Amino acid sequence: MKNLTKRLLVISLALLSIQTQANEIKSVIDKDYQQHLASLWDHFHRNPELSLMEFKTAKRLAAEIRAAGFEVTENVGGTGIVAIMKNGEGPTVMMRADMDGLPVIEQSGLANASKAVMKDWNGEEVGVMHACGHDVHITSLVGTARYMASSKDKWSGTLMLIGQPAEERGPGASAMMDDNLWQRFPKPDYAFAFHVNAAAEAGKVTVDEGSPYAGADTVDIIVHGVGSHGAYPHQGKDPIMIASQIVNNLQTIVSRELAPRDAGVVTVGAFHSGTKHNIISDKAHLQLTVRSLNPRVREQLLAAIERIAIGTAKTAGMSDDKLPEVTVSEFSFPPTQNDKTLAQRVKQTLVNKMGQEALTPPNNSGMGAEDFGFFTTKPYIPSVYFSVGGTPKEDFERAKKGGAAVASHHSPLFKISPEPAVKSGIEATVHILLDLMKKQP
Repeated sequence: MKNLTKRLLVISLALLSIQTQANEIKSVIDKDYQQHLASLWDHFHRNPELSLMEFKTAKRLAAEIRAAGFEVTENVGGTGIVAIMKNGEGPTVMMRADMDGLPVIEQSGLANASKAVMKDWNGEEVGVMHACGHDVHITSLVGTARYMASSKDKWSGTLMLIGQPAEERGPGASAMMDDNLWQRFPKPDYAFAFHVNAAAEAGKVTVDEGSPYAGADTVDIIVHGVGSHGAYPHQGKDPIMIASQIVNNLQTIVSRELAPRDAGVVTVGAFHSGTKHNIISDKAHLQLTVRSLNPRVREQLLAAIERIAIGTAKTAGMSDDKLPEVTVSEFSFPPTQNDKTLAQRVKQTLVNKMGQEALTPPNNSGMGAEDFGFFTTKPYIPSVYFSVGGTPKEDFERAKKGGAAVASHHSPLFKISPEPAVKSGIEATVHILLDLMKKQP
């Protein structure tokens, strides 16, 4: 009986110690948010920049993290930054935050709504806003840097913080890899990132044990025809008719070729052909986005698209020299696949430190893509990409009662409640880092 009592006392003291440490971390983060990070988020939100043009954002982010004591390298893969802090023996752990905005005019109604205007990649002036919450990500990255730098007695190893450009347009992560990221800097033993989620309650954390983001391929199909007068269709081969049949036939891939438990999306986002009412064109152009969660399904989808395009044209009587040209862009996003063992460890850590009520289950209803996988695929690095809710609970309740709907990402109405999102992002990240980078004796 005495031994049992002693063991229970030891367990109780251990739990009390864990909770005390978690409360201390929460308190430090809260104070830093009030004194510094709130105004920093405000600055980033008011001053978004487009992909590949994040010059001022990257400069401010680098300055903030350098001031915390990190060794910072700028202009990696364009405007990317890499910050390193070595703190004795231990693993190398990476945390990444993307920093670009979108060509959207903000209509959120926020007092600090962006009024930024930039020339886009085509030289046209466009409004710019953080319509996907990257301002939350980089503010949280600074908060993480400041906490970890001030708490070096609690961890051991090498911490790598990455400010990544051009996630929205796509080439950011791959550009940093092409700039010899893992040759110039230590290759991480573990890699992490998070995304704020407007569809989840503010401050709640989600850790998916599978694939939180799909892989994405861009596919172009040039459908050839034989031009003729619109009044004499029998004298030509109408590429619009052939392309229309291809569009319909492509929809059978997911419904009739993929196994019911495999996930995939084939969307024709653009259809271009013709110049005038009474002319049958000699060409049509289809633009597709193709989404998948693993390499096997990806190959199945791409092979089926080419087979259907060519087969449909042959059925229409097109000669072999005029069959469709199917081109898969060299720039494709690999699926973001969380390491299951690491994800389970992360979930347990967050439950222990933040409480079960701080976590919410995944709601993978779409096939959005991310370029984070470029960092972790070749070579393979165990990684976890988690999410943090950004919308107050009362907003969801109001929407259920017929009030304004919660705006989606990339909407001009998009808005995030920054305080719970930023603080929970930092808190979750810090707990993960401290667990993996335990202080060496």
